[in-house]
Amino acid sequence: MSSMDKMWATMYAIGFMVVASLLVMYARYKIKYAWLRVLIIIIAFILLIYGVLLALAGLL
Repeated sequence: MSSMDKMWATMYAIGFMVVASLLVMYARYKIKYAWLRVLIIIIAFILLIYGVLLALAGLL
């Protein structure tokens, strides 16, 4: 993996983590239906895990 590829992987990872954080905040404070809140939080968790894996890939 070249240095530029590592940089882009890390940037995408940061972006996924920010989106996951914003989704959780939105779900907790704005969504009234419990099932929709849980669905959004699960999507955010998947994005967070994907972001962490991309960040680790960028370190290798």
